[in-house]
Amino acid sequence: MPDTIRIIKVAAQQAELLLELSRRTFFEAFAHLNNPADMEAYATQAFTLQKFQQELNNIDSTFYFVYTGDELAGYLKININTAQTEFQGTDALEVERIYICQQHQGKKIGKLLIDHAIKTAIDNNLKQVWLGVWEHNTNAIRFYEANGFAVFSSHPFVLGTDKQTDLLMRRYL
Repeated sequence: MPDTIRIIKVAAQQAELLLELSRRTFFEAFAHLNNPADMEAYATQAFTLQKFQQELNNIDSTFYFVYTGDELAGYLKININTAQTEFQGTDALEVERIYICQQHQGKKIGKLLIDHAIKTAIDNNLKQVWLGVWEHNTNAIRFYEANGFAVFSSHPFVLGTDKQTDLLMRRYL
């Protein structure tokens, strides 16, 4: 019998666990594709307890852990209103982060998380869901396209000293 998959809202007191999971999944996803010095420079600013506590306390941002059985498998971060990294309107929900631990990839957990974000947007009468994805992350781009997202713009993403490009993708509801 397959493990039960559960999506649970992250509580503010779980900031340290979220921080550790975020750092681990970010490095699993991108370390092999980037310069180690750029990865560490980015991590030093992006993965701090203070930053995660602030994000968890923002009423327009919500984090969710996803568990498979009793094992923490990944997380989702969504933003509305002014918490969006690039404001797309009050009718928009941003999927800022969706990360699955390496050992849990291929179990359709990402699909459950994107569906959760879309359902959250629909339940709140929002009209669009959008996200940014690294232009070289072809698997993620294909995944989002298969889930109804299309590229509408791009913006820079600086990883250490490396200026990269994120594609902005949107799905209208």
